[in-house]
Amino acid sequence: MIGLCTAANEAAAKVLIDGMLDTRLAACVTLVPGVQSYYWWQEKRDSASEVLLIIKTRADRVEALKHFVQEHHEYDVPELIFLSVSDGLEAYMAWIQKETRHAAGSD
Repeated sequence: MIGLCTAANEAAAKVLIDGMLDTRLAACVTLVPGVQSYYWWQEKRDSASEVLLIIKTRADRVEALKHFVQEHHEYDVPELIFLSVSDGLEAYMAWIQKETRHAAGSD
């Protein structure tokens, strides 16, 4: 699974990244700086400079990641969407499985 999540800045993103990795909810999180988001918020068009987190995880970690982001994200309504991965390099997919095996509440 690939999760996409935006954060206001790198410092806020780092808090999320550290928590996701420390709890083994993600095997890897890639931070993409300098994205510009355009959106509707409270009946008005708005925009913001943000950073994008690309979260590599397993399908069985999605619910825990949703809970984690709701609890730790600074936004009232954080962006968090997941894309299913149907295929990938076998060694990389095995690595994701291995590195997320110790998530809280598993084993």
